[in-house]
Amino acid sequence: MIIKRDKYLKQLIDYQWDGQIKVITGIRRCGKSFLLKTIYKKHLLSNGVDESQIIVIELDLAKDIKFRNPLELADFVRKQVENNNQQYYLFIDEIQMSDKVDNPYNPSGEKITFYDALNDLKSIDNLDVYVTGSNSKMLSSDILTQFRGRSDEIRVHPLSFFEYYSVVGGDKEDAFENYAFYGGMPLILSRPNDAAKMKYLISLFDEVYLKDIIERKKIEYGDVLSQILDLLCSSVGSLTNPTKIANTVKSKENVKIAQNTVSAYINHLEDAFLFSESKRYNVKGKSYFEYPYKFYCEDLGLRNARIGFRQQEMTHIMENIVYNELVIREFSVDIGVVFKRKNGQRIAKEIDFIATKGGKKIYIQSAFALETEEKKEAELESLRLAKDSFPKIIVRKDIRKRWYDDDGILNIGIVDFLLDDSII
Repeated sequence: MIIKRDKYLKQLIDYQWDGQIKVITGIRRCGKSFLLKTIYKKHLLSNGVDESQIIVIELDLAKDIKFRNPLELADFVRKQVENNNQQYYLFIDEIQMSDKVDNPYNPSGEKITFYDALNDLKSIDNLDVYVTGSNSKMLSSDILTQFRGRSDEIRVHPLSFFEYYSVVGGDKEDAFENYAFYGGMPLILSRPNDAAKMKYLISLFDEVYLKDIIERKKIEYGDVLSQILDLLCSSVGSLTNPTKIANTVKSKENVKIAQNTVSAYINHLEDAFLFSESKRYNVKGKSYFEYPYKFYCEDLGLRNARIGFRQQEMTHIMENIVYNELVIREFSVDIGVVFKRKNGQRIAKEIDFIATKGGKKIYIQSAFALETEEKKEAELESLRLAKDSFPKIIVRKDIRKRWYDDDGILNIGIVDFLLDDSII
């Protein structure tokens, strides 16, 4: 089954031969390797590139384990492409599995890393370099420093609902219900039944994500990491902070855990692309609050699997889906805070999302259902308190036809919103 990932393919094509290293990042099993080694490779072959011009190194496989040594990797590739008039494409899969090795010319000095190998290979004129990896700090933050701005990042996510629906088709509302339950990890679509889908998602946490974090980060308290993971999954879209989480772990497990340890473990979960943090932003004061903030899960199927497919509160699930969609569309997403006065008191009201990209800003409320005037007013009040001219949207589950109200606020159904990216 070929799932089109046209958005990411276009980015790869746009970055082709731009002199930069193309870094494809994202949560494990979201389709990074398939994008590079199948979709992009097929594009290259169909445009006249010969198979011999594409060098594929898979660091997670035994056949290429020697190339985890960055010196071996650089030496091998140079011998393949130097003194040759042809153009070559180098694909390195799971680059975070590369080892650090001693510098043979200065054994007591700094270790040689994959950054050194890639910087070396980047200097070869007839070589275009692409790497994939599942470690955000190594590949997003550090790489910008190590390559001094000479890299392009393509962040890949689990399937958007648009991508998901393009494969499953059928009734849109039914498709959305399944998407909200099983999420968008690509291999879900090849599992034959509900039991197989559930088993696959549960195993991803136990056999892939947690195991990888515990081993790579040398986690001392694996049970505490699991507790934090469960808490974040149970409270997507709820305000929290490390102190609150530490206190909850203590009360539930009678285990005292330091706030710094909680913060470090949360960072590990974010580093593995499992969660994203969204901070609260004072709309009028134009400043961020340090605490509390919200976390959203990268994939709802993974979240649901972690908590045993219980706690299906559609309000929070829908909010997480809207958040993920905004991130997929490359918006920066904050939680908006506006204030009103009532009986002499200053009361904070929340706008679910402030989505910004370039000079564009949009306020978005996620509302499962607005059955009563009271609920409608509660959602509208926050948007009205912003008192500016930026577009405002209420994404709802209880409507299918879109319309603008008297305040110019767009009311739109969740399925319509997810399938029409021209809205924002």
